[in-house]
Amino acid sequence: MKYLVASDIHGSTTGARLVLDAYERSGADAILLLGDILYHGPRNPVPQDYAPKEVIAMLNPKSDRILAIKGNCDGEVDQMVLDFPVLGTYNSFMIGKRRIFISHGHTYSPSNLPKLKRGDIFLSGHTHIPTAEVNEDGIYLLNPGSTGIPKGGSDRCYGILTESGFTVLNHQHQEVMKIDFTH
Repeated sequence: MKYLVASDIHGSTTGARLVLDAYERSGADAILLLGDILYHGPRNPVPQDYAPKEVIAMLNPKSDRILAIKGNCDGEVDQMVLDFPVLGTYNSFMIGKRRIFISHGHTYSPSNLPKLKRGDIFLSGHTHIPTAEVNEDGIYLLNPGSTGIPKGGSDRCYGILTESGFTVLNHQHQEVMKIDFTH
C-alpha cells in the first residue's frame, strides 16, 4: 500500500488542493488525514484562503479513499458535513510487518507515545513542522507538516508512506526529507 499523508489543512483551499493534487500525482492507494481539517483554531491565524465549505466539497468526493482522525480543532459539527469518519482520536493498522499508529499529536505525541515496539511507526501532525526520525527506542517518528498553515520556516508539505519508507514533499512536489525503514 502507498498512502498520501497530510495534516493540518485548517480549512485552506490551497492546502486541500495540494492534498488532492499530490494524491493524483503519487498514485497512492489512500489518503491519511491526521486531523485539523476544517477549522483554523483559536491559536492559528485565519488562512488567507480559508473556505471550509469549499474544502468539504473538495474532500467528500474522495471519502472512500480517506482514513482520517480527529485533531484538536475538529469537532462533532465537522462530522455532520464530512462523508468520512473524523471523530476517532487515533487509529492503528499494519503496513507490511510494521504497526502504524496515527494520532493528531495533541494527546499521543512523540513525547507521549502509546505502547509501541522497535520498528513501529508513530505518525502525527499538530506541530505543522515535517519530521522523519527514529527515537532512541527505534520507533519511527513521522510528521508530514501542514498543507494549510506551515510553521517553523517549513513549506506546505505532505508525506508519502510506503512499506519501505516515508518521504516528505513540498507544495512543488519536491523531496524535503526522507527516511528508509531499516529496523
